[in-house]
Amino acid sequence: MNIDKKKIIRITTVPGSLTTLLKGQLSYVSKHFEVVGITSKSGSLKQLEEFTKNEGVKAITVNMTRKITPIKDLIALFKLYKILKKEKPFIVHSHTPKAGTLGMIAAKMARVPNRLHTVAGLPLVESTGIKKKVLITVERITYRCATKVYPNSFGLKDIILDEKITKKEKIKIIANGSSNGIDTNHFDPNLYNNKQKHTLKNELKIKENDFVFVFVGRLVKDKGINELIEAFDKLSTEFKNIKLLLIGGVEKDLDPLLPETTNTIDINPNIIATGWAADVRPYFAISNVLAFPSYREGFPNVVMQASSMELASIVTDINGCNEIIKHEEHGFIIPKKDIDSLYQAMVYALSNKEILKKMGVESRQNVINNYEQKNVWQAILEEYKSL
Repeated sequence: MNIDKKKIIRITTVPGSLTTLLKGQLSYVSKHFEVVGITSKSGSLKQLEEFTKNEGVKAITVNMTRKITPIKDLIALFKLYKILKKEKPFIVHSHTPKAGTLGMIAAKMARVPNRLHTVAGLPLVESTGIKKKVLITVERITYRCATKVYPNSFGLKDIILDEKITKKEKIKIIANGSSNGIDTNHFDPNLYNNKQKHTLKNELKIKENDFVFVFVGRLVKDKGINELIEAFDKLSTEFKNIKLLLIGGVEKDLDPLLPETTNTIDINPNIIATGWAADVRPYFAISNVLAFPSYREGFPNVVMQASSMELASIVTDINGCNEIIKHEEHGFIIPKKDIDSLYQAMVYALSNKEILKKMGVESRQNVINNYEQKNVWQAILEEYKSL
């Protein structure tokens, strides 16, 4: 350890956020600071071992839950406080809601001078009544304990200010948005040749002349899956040679799908649900367009990934999505929860393949220009250095 390096602690609720959403970033920052990751034990120990090996930083585990669990949360808060008092970091930087609240409170208690929190989505956007008031209160507590708050999209910044959750002076957008940017050399359509694509299509029973819509993400209500399945089910009765790829796991507890949606996924032969995939690039490579009708996002990696793979996107008019995608240039922006608009956009995409290809090329260039990963990392590093 270089004793001249100041210490930064990055906190996320679950290991996947460190290993996937922030992949490579901690290693990059560790060239200038001593970096430590804190996350829960959920998931496999192998995942954490790979994280420490790949990023070259130490990881500490503290059990945190994504649900409201007061007793467990108090235990986690006390453990975080003890760790921060021992480690004495110059910066604590939290991501994800629960890690943000517990991490910022613990950091303030431990008198950490720089307490930073990245906002990558707000569940309160889709909440109402008492639940929304509770969520706003929790966010206010988190931001009050933080010294800087980094929404990862301009739309999120507007929501935070509209809801009067914190003062404008405390908020800053890093680079052009996004928590980690996109490695466009990794998400490159040229990495996949026709033979590789043909092999994957055969495995999935997709014909060479099939038009493929793809969705990547959790199969939950808030991602617009109910609307997507209803729109595609209608489409598949009117058009031949079309497929819908669903790449992602099902969460039955937090935000379940309608029973009829699950039933349609099971019985429609043109819908292919693969489950979670460690590498989504091959699926983008065999697809024609991304269908991503989410209700709420921060700054969606999926849309940037698809764009980098030269796919046009059908997205909803929500923050993040409407910042990455320009309507009729990189794809189509539709109202959220609007099945008919989604259906019409899918029909247009299906009927205008050449226009779609051109949009895909424009999409990749847009990501290269605005969201290249190394540029985002450098902007974060410069922010740390400025504190």
